[in-house]
Amino acid sequence: MLNLIWTIVVGLFVLLALGFAINIGGGLIHLLLVLAMIGVVYTLLIG
Repeated sequence: MLNLIWTIVVGLFVLLALGFAINIGGGLIHLLLVLAMIGVVYTLLIG
């Protein structure tokens, strides 16, 4: 379960980095950042 969460978090950070590099989806970038941080906090609290 933790591997799945970390995979999702890494995927979200990659999408966030691509969004900044390509400079598209301003609101989507912030949403991805919030989702990634929620995943990190959840993983730290559970694990």
